[in-house]
Amino acid sequence: MSSTSTTTPLRIAVVVGSTREGRFAPVVTQWLQGQLAQRADMTTDVVDLAETSLPTVLPAFGQPPAPGTDEALALVSPRLAAADAFVFVTPEYNHSFPASLKNAIDWHNKEWHAKPIGFVSYGGLSGGLRAVEQLRVVMAELNATTIRNTVSFHNAYGRFGEEGAVDDPAVDTAAKALLDQLSWWAHALRDARATHPYGA
Repeated sequence: MSSTSTTTPLRIAVVVGSTREGRFAPVVTQWLQGQLAQRADMTTDVVDLAETSLPTVLPAFGQPPAPGTDEALALVSPRLAAADAFVFVTPEYNHSFPASLKNAIDWHNKEWHAKPIGFVSYGGLSGGLRAVEQLRVVMAELNATTIRNTVSFHNAYGRFGEEGAVDDPAVDTAAKALLDQLSWWAHALRDARATHPYGA
């Protein structure tokens, strides 16, 4: 591993999957940003899908996208392409993940290749874990590596204080384990892509 690789901070794109009105995602994302801010080895770009205008109709295979699509993608695609790793912040809707997140995934392909993805989920009794398990299958198809450790907020609305803090040492421990694993994979895969581009 080169010294440049170990000293250049990893670029982490936090993809906020929920676009629902009244969503809880900003609270969870703010907490995650606080965890990432403690890492000298990482920089963060929050890609909030509620603040993008990705089209919801994919073009037919072999056909060009509709007019205006390139402008919408230009607000998201370069940021995903520049990322060394991702953290998806996702709720669980009907035992799965939001359609807005699947839409963003489907509009991209090579941006996910040979990159690690961690998950921070939230919900009721399940804490969003069923959404995470389905995302693992989807991202494997896109040649991404998903991190085993997750952070899952069960009964999420009752877990955060007024300032968005979580008074639970176990959560901090889980976040550190997730980000440590994400860092290991991100460094390894960044080096691999640099020396042997994926798919070459």
